[in-house]
Amino acid sequence: MIMKAIVSAYRGSHNTQHNNQMILVSEELKSREDAEKVSGKKAIWTSTTGKKIEGIITKPHGNKGAVRVRFDNGGLPGQALGTEISIE
Repeated sequence: MIMKAIVSAYRGSHNTQHNNQMILVSEELKSREDAEKVSGKKAIWTSTTGKKIEGIITKPHGNKGAVRVRFDNGGLPGQALGTEISIE
């Protein structure tokens, strides 16, 4: 099952930003329980040039269905914010 999500933000606080971790929001995930079901799945972002960057969903973020994704090799570029990503 392939699900679509939107790259919402980098994970971080007021003083720090984790560039290799992103927050994803999907309309199909409505609660924390739904988000826990996709934990461990791959998230694949495709750039406009066709380059694919893969990450792994590690855990839910909050109680409304957002998930945290960890990317290797530095994470996603800033241009990825607000774009679509697929969850497989």
